[in-house]
This record gives sequence, C-alpha cells and structure tokens, in this order.
Amino acid sequence: MPHADLVFTGGPVFTANAVRSRASAVAVTGGRIVAVGSDDDVRELIGSRTEVVDLAGRMLLPGFQDAHVHPVWGGLDLMRCDLAQLGTEPEYLARIGEYAVEHSDDEWVLGGGWQMSAFPGGTPTAAALDRVVPDRPAFLPNRDGHGAWVNSAALRLAGIDRNTPDPADGRIERDDDGNPTGTLHEGAMSLVNRHLPETSLETLTEALLLGQEYLHSHGVTAWQDAIVGSYGDAGDPGPAYLAAAAAGTLTARVVGALWWDRTAGLEQIDSLVERRERYRGGRFAATSIKIMQDGVAENFTASMLEPYCDGHGHFTDNSGISFVPPEILNEAAPRLDALGFQLHFHAIGDRAVRECLDAVQHAIAANGRNDLRHHVAHIQVVHPEDIPRFRELGVVANMQSLWAALEPQMVDLTLPFLGSPRDAWQYPFGDLSRSGAVLAAGSDWSVSTPDPLAAIHVAVNRRAAPGHEEGEFDAFLPEQAIDLATSLTAYTAGSAFVNHLDDTGTITEGKLADLVVLDRDPFAGPASEIGATRVLQTFVEGDRVYASPGA
Repeated sequence: MPHADLVFTGGPVFTANAVRSRASAVAVTGGRIVAVGSDDDVRELIGSRTEVVDLAGRMLLPGFQDAHVHPVWGGLDLMRCDLAQLGTEPEYLARIGEYAVEHSDDEWVLGGGWQMSAFPGGTPTAAALDRVVPDRPAFLPNRDGHGAWVNSAALRLAGIDRNTPDPADGRIERDDDGNPTGTLHEGAMSLVNRHLPETSLETLTEALLLGQEYLHSHGVTAWQDAIVGSYGDAGDPGPAYLAAAAAGTLTARVVGALWWDRTAGLEQIDSLVERRERYRGGRFAATSIKIMQDGVAENFTASMLEPYCDGHGHFTDNSGISFVPPEILNEAAPRLDALGFQLHFHAIGDRAVRECLDAVQHAIAANGRNDLRHHVAHIQVVHPEDIPRFRELGVVANMQSLWAALEPQMVDLTLPFLGSPRDAWQYPFGDLSRSGAVLAAGSDWSVSTPDPLAAIHVAVNRRAAPGHEEGEFDAFLPEQAIDLATSLTAYTAGSAFVNHLDDTGTITEGKLADLVVLDRDPFAGPASEIGATRVLQTFVEGDRVYASPGA
C-alpha cells in the first residue's frame, strides 16, 4: 500500500458518523481519507514524505460547516467601522468618531455591529451620531442587520422627514411629533442605503477572502452564504465568489442562497434560474433560494401567531410582518421546488415558522417528496404543534444556537414582549431533536461570532460561552439543551447534509479530508468549559488552510 500524504495519530477522533465511533488515527492521501482506526492501523502508511500530526490527546473532527452565514458582509465589517466588540453607546460613539477622522476622505461613514441592548428601547438617535459625524452621511446597521443607525445628514440626503410614510416592510423610528429619530427598521433601511456608493468587485473579493480567513481560523471549511444578491449596503457577493474561484483563492466549499426579492413576485423566478447557472465555479454553486419570511422579535417585526405584548402582559395590535404574503409563498415554493432549488427560510416568529412549513407542505403536495433538503433557519419561537412537522415534512432545523442564552437583549427587549407561554417556546432544540428532526447549525456571522465552539457551548449548557457573557444569568430553558455529540454532529454532518456536500461532514474512508484539530478533547472536561476550546489547525482536502501560532 502506498504511503499516505498526511497522518494524524494519538487521537481522539470524533467521526460524526451514524454510530459515532471513536478512533485515534486518520490517514489522508490525495485529499481523501484512506484509513480511520487505531495508531497501529496507520503505522504502515507512514513514509519518509508523510506529514505526521501528533494529536497528543487533542481532538480531530470533521471540518465545521456553517449552514447560515454572511462572510462577505463579515469581511466588510472588519474593513469598515466595526463595532461588534464594543457594548455601550459611549464606546460606539468614540470608535465612530475615531473612524471618521481616520477616513476623512470617504464620502460616507460605513460600518456597524452595535447591539440594541446598548440603547433605551434598542433605538439609537441621529442626534447622538451627529456629535461625532456632523459633516457627511453615516449608515451603521446593527448586529443583526435588521435595523440601522443613521445621522441627520443621511436622513436629509434620503429626504426622510415627518411626512415620509413607513414602507410596507419596515418602520421609521419617530418621536412623539412624528419626526424621524435616527433608527430605521427592516425595509426602511432601503430608504437610505439605496443612496450608498456601489461597493467595487475588488473590495467585495477582498472582504470575501478576509471573511474566509476568519472562518478557517474557527475551523469552518464549508458554508452556505445566506444572501447572494443585492441586499443591504454590501452589494451582491456572487461575483466575488466567482472571481475567487477563478483565481484559485476560494479554499472553502460554498453554497450560495440566492436572495428572493420580497418586493417582487413570481416573475423573478426566471432570473433566479439564470443566476443559478451563472453563479457556478470551482467550489462555489448558488443552488439555494433564501426567503426572509419575517424580521426579528426585538423590533417587533418577527411574525407572530398572536400579537406582541406591551411589556405589562397586555396584547397590542402588532403581530409582526410576514414579508412574503402566504398566498405568494405557497405558490412560489412548489415552483422553486420543481425547478430543483433548495429553500432556505429565515423564520424567527412562530407564525413565520408555520408559514414556511406550510409552504414546504404545498411543495410536497404538488411535486412529491425529493432530496432538496429545505431548511428553516433561526427557529426562535416555534409553536409546540409545529415541532413534529419538521420531521414529518423532512425540513431541516437550522440552529443558531449561540442565541439560546439569557443576555440583556433577550431579557430587556424580547421576553417582556413575547409573554407567556411564548417565552418558553424559544430555541426548542431539545424538542426538535427528540422529535427526530435533522439538526444543522450556523452562526449568522457577522450578526454574531462565527465560532462554532461558542455556539456548541450554548447548545449544551444554555448559557453564554466563556468570554461571551454579558452578565450573570441562569440557564435559559435548560430542558431544551442537547448533548455535545448531537451538537457537534449538527455543526458537521448536519450542515454538510443541508449543503449537499455528501463527500464531507464525517471522518469516513473515501470522504474528502476536511478536518479540524482542537486544542483539547471537549468530552474529557466539564461541559462548562466547552466554549473555551480553540481551533489549532484547519484542513481542506488535506491542505492546511489555518494554523494557530505555535500549533
């Protein structure tokens, strides 16, 4: 037998396969796994040119796959005024002011990443932003991308005043006299971002490669880009993926989710088919459709079966927004399904989750069952009656488990306005797993950290990971926790399933050698330390794409 190119010894190895077998050694030849077993099993495969990685008790596992992420946006945030590591209004204003001085020649001040809990009611003001950026427009989306902080110059440029009506899919935050105060929710952001300068292909490609580097440093070897299309202030990342693929610099495997324009209807389907054919090259293929069915709970745009509460237990007259009318969704889903598109839904509220499941049910009724692996991302509030429907309809539950912990935004801006019993229906990963649903996992970076181990920590503990705490809180709905093996499998084999990357996701002979070396065996320590685990090395097809200093 010829010698291997790469051998890992001294395990443990988490294979993520169906029987969750454990091994201590793996051999790789020509980018594929050729042996999985004990150190003795691979000894004869080691030759003079074989690279040997001594795990020394540290864990080897399949490469993490992020089933819902925005790497180009994340890269742009790192290149612009990045507020993600800060947490208070004074910190934000100081950083924005510094950035404005450092980039005094820029026509706009762009960036983002602020968290709603830093401001009363989650809504910062133009008056505050004017103090540090008085001379030109500023547009700064918040951490979840569902709202933006703008200054007076931006409001003037967009012609937004007390007489400007709210768009159908968004809201302008106003004072008691109806004047805009500086926060734009959902579709109202487009009133300003349509005036932004176009982001060049060169900049988008630079952002993609920066985002890819960051994801590889967290052990992510493949992902699904959750919006490939014109949305927000970033521009369409599709051409950047094609450019990187053509240049040979796209080292990750990427599925693109083409953006369903919620301001248009079924007439856009032909263009989506055309873009699917055009957006294909190297390790990139845009074979999914992203449908954002609702907003987020913090700004009351997540779509709910019952109205929001007023914070005192009384119902209001607002139950959120279904961005795509159900009658359109129920017609679009069967047509897209028949064309072979995977459906990738954003659904936060229980009504949105139900509408997405209903749409898949319509697709099955029209076309029969298939292997397209439709999935619903975020699944924050799920009505108990809809839990078993994920398994029944074959819809994958795409978890962003980092969010399933108590923190100021949840405590101050979500729980009081959901009310009982909905507050206990949040992030029901345990119930979904027990019902037999397939679980996949993602980060939604740059909304939140792309670190899979921080998210896995929350999935297991229902508490924030070390270094991510924002106060002392009890475990959040601990009955919805899932075990470490289930969570690791969701972030590897589960997301590979969603991405149709069936040659990856488990450590199995014959599969591609997309692998990650951790700095420890997380099974060997207490669950409270899972989130302290770090990635030492990342491999794609046997090639090292990341090594931590000193690894």
